[in-house]
Amino acid sequence: MKTNRRSIFNQLSSLLIIIINMKKLLKTSSVLVIIVGIVLIVGGIWGACLTYKNVARENIVTPDDASVPNQPVRGPWTLYSEADIIREHTLDSTGGKTFAEMPRQIPKIDENGVAVLDEEGKAVMTSNTARDIWITATTLITALDLGIISYAFSGFALLLGLILVLIGTVFCALSRRY
Repeated sequence: MKTNRRSIFNQLSSLLIIIINMKKLLKTSSVLVIIVGIVLIVGGIWGACLTYKNVARENIVTPDDASVPNQPVRGPWTLYSEADIIREHTLDSTGGKTFAEMPRQIPKIDENGVAVLDEEGKAVMTSNTARDIWITATTLITALDLGIISYAFSGFALLLGLILVLIGTVFCALSRRY
């Protein structure tokens, strides 16, 4: 009978130690999760503000024919609108052809619109300036798309931070309850 009581006492004391350790674990993890959440919130806000500031100082305004017309480019929607209209204008100026669809060199044309020939009767080739337009357009479109990605990443960090603060608060409440 005494051994049975001792066994029950040992089990209860082991359970009490586990509960105390669980409470410490919940308190510690709640503090750590809240700290990480706050860091992510601050990082998300900082990233969005930095992106906004860098985009704003370029003083870009969307053209009349953009999906968001005559607006200063600041946020993801105006960034997308500007990138989209740059692509559209580039396609218009290259006859609907993309960079990969155009030859690297084209025949040189004189003032009468006739191909210039060399001594052997072959066309003199020159670089395709319409293709070069795509290099500039692609650079601009990529920069604008990176701004959109930066806003999305900042928003994700902010959301994850808020979720972690909420989880940390729940852990803290659980540690007080048990």
